[in-house]
Amino acid sequence: MNNLYVDFISYSTLGFAILIVGLILFELTTKNKEFRLIFSGNVAAGLSLGGRLAGLAIVVRAAAENSISLSDMLLWGVIGIVSLIILFYLAELLALVFGRAIGIPATITKAVDQNNIAVGIMILLLSVSVGLVIAGCLSYDPAVAAG
Repeated sequence: MNNLYVDFISYSTLGFAILIVGLILFELTTKNKEFRLIFSGNVAAGLSLGGRLAGLAIVVRAAAENSISLSDMLLWGVIGIVSLIILFYLAELLALVFGRAIGIPATITKAVDQNNIAVGIMILLLSVSVGLVIAGCLSYDPAVAAG
C-alpha cells in the first residue's frame, strides 16, 4: 500500500515538473513573449500558450498511465515538449506559405502579438490535437515493450 502513495507522489511530481519545464520552454522558444502579452490582456497569447500546455498535459497523462518507469514517463514528456515546439514552428511556416499564396503577410507570431483570437484558437486546437495523437501513439503494452 505504501508503494501506491510513493508512486503517486513520484509520478505526479514528475508530471508537474514536465509541465513547468514545458511552459518555460514554450515561452523561451517563441519570438513573442506570451506571459507579458497574457498579463496585458492578450487573449490570443493565452489561448496559444494555454493550448500548448493542454496538449502537453494530455501527453503527460498518457505517459503516466502507460509508462513502465519514471524514466519512460520523462522520455515521453520530453517528446511531447519537443513535438509541440516543432508544431508551433511548422504552423508558423505554413501560415507564412499560405499567407504568401493568398497575398496576406501572415505570421502566427505577429497575429498573436496583435491579439488575433482566431489564430490563438487555431494554435490551441492544433496543440491539443497533437497532444492527443502523441498520447494515442504512446499507449503500448509494457510486456511487449520489455521484450
